[in-house]
Amino acid sequence: MLVIRLNACYNRPPTKHPSVRMMIGPHTAQRVLEAALANGADLAELYLEDRASLNLSLEDSRVEGAVRGADRGAGVRAFYGNTAAYAYTDDLELESLLRAARAAAAAANRGHRQQPVLDLTRSPSTLDFPVEKPFEVWPEREKSALLHRIDAAARGYDPRIVQVSATYSEYSHRVWVFNSEGRWAEDERNIVEVSINVTARANSILQQARAGFGGQMGLELFERRDAQAEAREVAESAVKMLNARPAPAGEMTVVMRNGWGGVLFHEACGHALEADFINRGTSIFAGRLGQVVASPLITLLDDATVPARRGSYRFDDDGTPAQQTVLVERGRLTEYMWDLAEARRAGRRSTGNGRRESYRYLPIPRMTNTFIAAGESDPQEIMRSVDKGLYVARLGGGQANVAKGDFVFSVTEGYLLEEGVITAPVRGATLIGNGLKVLAEIDMVGSDLELDRGQGRCGKGQWVPVSVGQPTLRVPRLTVGGTAT
Repeated sequence: MLVIRLNACYNRPPTKHPSVRMMIGPHTAQRVLEAALANGADLAELYLEDRASLNLSLEDSRVEGAVRGADRGAGVRAFYGNTAAYAYTDDLELESLLRAARAAAAAANRGHRQQPVLDLTRSPSTLDFPVEKPFEVWPEREKSALLHRIDAAARGYDPRIVQVSATYSEYSHRVWVFNSEGRWAEDERNIVEVSINVTARANSILQQARAGFGGQMGLELFERRDAQAEAREVAESAVKMLNARPAPAGEMTVVMRNGWGGVLFHEACGHALEADFINRGTSIFAGRLGQVVASPLITLLDDATVPARRGSYRFDDDGTPAQQTVLVERGRLTEYMWDLAEARRAGRRSTGNGRRESYRYLPIPRMTNTFIAAGESDPQEIMRSVDKGLYVARLGGGQANVAKGDFVFSVTEGYLLEEGVITAPVRGATLIGNGLKVLAEIDMVGSDLELDRGQGRCGKGQWVPVSVGQPTLRVPRLTVGGTAT
């Protein structure tokens, strides 16, 4: 889709506004949509958001940063067939919204009769992402105290822990979407998370470990997860790696632990299933619907309806209801991830995957909670099946090529697998391969599906929260980059 982006941002001196919910009712929305349709657009959309955040950061046993943020604004999109124009504003007064609508409408003048705006009808959702303990229950000093407890727990694990950093983040996001076909969708997304980074040192060797946890919920997160226990677990990983030997190199059997390991498939396969890459023909999966693209043991899903997950919502940022999408079923490619614009271009229906970082951006096809479904193998049986290989407990950063599927990922915590038993830790390992080939060669899938601990964030020109996951998996042949001689 050719998108003409009109950054019509009109700034005014701060004024005391009532809530967005009171300001932007259906009558106001209808006037804005009518203005966006004035030059022959066939569909108009008004997107509004109101967000607030708090970020606390701890370094060297001191809370060094405390940042509160607030932002609100609106974007107006006018569709002209497969082309769209977009304008946005951070002023929610009616005149500014109308000005943005006229800017979007001015992108084309097709001379057609103006489309009517259908009566706006609020769409209900059966999904519920409750907040049992709102963020306001704890003052900032209690949230800071949480970081100090994390710091003390990590440092107390072992005297070789020399550095600890931690962050606490909370994020509240309200969204409204109206369009000229009568759609009126509302959503509220509340996310809280903690990130922990620990450094251990022995002589001249430094090892880092990083992990986090969170979810779409309130402060009840800290009743469900023990923050101090999480800190000790991260410290344990860093200390273990101090005694790690150089990783072996070569082709070998790799077993990937359940949970965060799903990030590899998110990068190596998930992006290639997003509809913008499909429509451009730049994805390895383009034109392959109905074909076998993976082992028959593999079912891959994207599901925005999972309770408490970071990538979940009631409606996407096009106003389409959230759903579960089966992308690959028993090895066969069954669907792509569509937003409204790409679905219109291809004559398809949106799968509810239209997401945007904020009102300053157009929505694009994005993953939500993407994971490989549970299989039937006992995880211990998978371990016992390996005479010699690598067990990947934690993955770090990586990159993948959407067009070819090739990937490289660092292993931040890995162990040798010898005669079915996890033995020595190794450092410096990387996984090198091709996503399609790995999907096809997986020969054991565990029954222990787990999603990540609630820390995923995906960048694609815009940043959005996501979740990844998988059960324990065995890849019989995968290239491992290592430093052992």
